[in-house]
Amino acid sequence: MDLAYTIGITLLTLGVLVAVHEFGHFWVARRCGVKVLRFSIGFGKSIYTWQDRHGTEFCIALIPLGGYVKMLDEREGEVAAGERELAFNRKPVLQRIAVVAAGPIANFLLAIVAYWFLFMAGESGYAPVIGAVKPGSVADIAGLEAGQEIVAVDGKETPTWQALSFRLLDRIGDTGTVQFSVKYPDSGMIYESEGQLQQWLGDDESPDLLTGLGITPYAPSVPPVVSEVVADSPAERAGLLPGDRVLSADGTPMAEWLEWVAYVRDRPGQPIALEVQRGNDTVAMQIVPDAETDSAGETIGRVGIAVSMPALPEGMLREFERGPVASLGAAFLRTGDLVGFTLSSIKKMIQGLISPKN
Repeated sequence: MDLAYTIGITLLTLGVLVAVHEFGHFWVARRCGVKVLRFSIGFGKSIYTWQDRHGTEFCIALIPLGGYVKMLDEREGEVAAGERELAFNRKPVLQRIAVVAAGPIANFLLAIVAYWFLFMAGESGYAPVIGAVKPGSVADIAGLEAGQEIVAVDGKETPTWQALSFRLLDRIGDTGTVQFSVKYPDSGMIYESEGQLQQWLGDDESPDLLTGLGITPYAPSVPPVVSEVVADSPAERAGLLPGDRVLSADGTPMAEWLEWVAYVRDRPGQPIALEVQRGNDTVAMQIVPDAETDSAGETIGRVGIAVSMPALPEGMLREFERGPVASLGAAFLRTGDLVGFTLSSIKKMIQGLISPKN
């Protein structure tokens, strides 16, 4: 089901991109007086066709991996004397350039319009506050510390984790200095520091930016306190109740929710001796996780309880509201950034600085 959904979304997205691209060629060709014979979305056998009053055949074809606009052209066949002025090859060179360039330009405009609507709807994200720094990493050598917020990389602001990731993406494969601007909570003082990169993550097929930098995002502590018990689950059969706090499993202390989850996952069908805190009392019980198969085909244990996630500290959520004019300006800038990043990545692949599989 997930694969079918992914394929469907991919084909829909590709179809939109192709349609906009080919419409760019089509629209400018019509404005330049070129006769368009066919406008096709897809290749191969036609699934559905229709014609407009100008004689252009519109087609949806079987293979949805591209499209084309076929124009009247004397280089591709005989053209009636009365239609020669409508042929593409008869048009002035600037008009031919405009027709050819219109497809890519239409895709750039689509990106700008898409970002424009997204920015007008509002953006949000969480502040890039460091939870932990790995010893000996790029971040550690640069002097970054847990609790600091990274406010800029190489002089470019990083108000959210998404913005930070984008700035780090641009440094993949680089050798040299990376500059960090950081601050502590409740302080306006900005501290500058430098890290050193050596063809950073260039050989990785799927680079993990934060791990490669050596930082873990801040996350509030989540104690293993039960918020919900699934009906007819191992947890209900064992007698767990909302509000219970798991103290230990088989004598192993459980301070964090993720520790408890990992312990249960590794023990499908195996009895676990629990100690839970219920009010002021400590209650002992036994629970046997159900054996289930996860998406990777691995057999794991589950007991059927949920936890309440604590809220992040006030001020870590960043929300950005823009008007139509500001959103349009931001859309141009974001599209430009992505174009620059793409060209830079292609250059690095040619130079051998990053893996073509990256």
